[in-house]
Amino acid sequence: MLLPRIVKTKSSPAVAAGSIKAPRSSKRDGDAQNRRGSADAVEKRRAARRFNELLLGGGGRAGDGRTERRRRRLLAELAEGVSRRGKRALKPIDVLSRVEELLELGEPLASIREAYPPPPPVEVTAELVEGLRHLHRAYGFSADAYRFVGLDAHALRKAGVLRGGQREGRGSAPPPEAARHGAA
Repeated sequence: MLLPRIVKTKSSPAVAAGSIKAPRSSKRDGDAQNRRGSADAVEKRRAARRFNELLLGGGGRAGDGRTERRRRRLLAELAEGVSRRGKRALKPIDVLSRVEELLELGEPLASIREAYPPPPPVEVTAELVEGLRHLHRAYGFSADAYRFVGLDAHALRKAGVLRGGQREGRGSAPPPEAARHGAA
């Protein structure tokens, strides 16, 4: 039995590509991932920044123009209660993330409170405590950030964010690492 002969024409895709081989499979099937956001990569960058600050004399790194503009934008968004993109109202998670980012940029709590005064405390329910526990385990926000969505020290202790004797605020605040990671 004879097989039909394949004739290449000018309109053939194989001729246009210059090859008759099958196309290679793309690497987008999950093998090649962006590792820049992995936990290991983030921790390495943080460790490198701390190391550089220690060796270069500490005092924190000087903010560049982008950092200053970002700081101002975050404060303005909190003050207005809406996000810059789309002008939608800030959700509680948006408030937490903006406050946390401002704290990481070295913004004092007093200026954040001035821009966005904390709302009155919310009622502490079992669902709220469980939701707060999951949120803190996932994000690790600092204990001070939760005040800006109406969560007081009592709610934070029930959820395990603060330990028994710790209080929110300046006087007896735990070190930033302990407050950020809490019991989670």
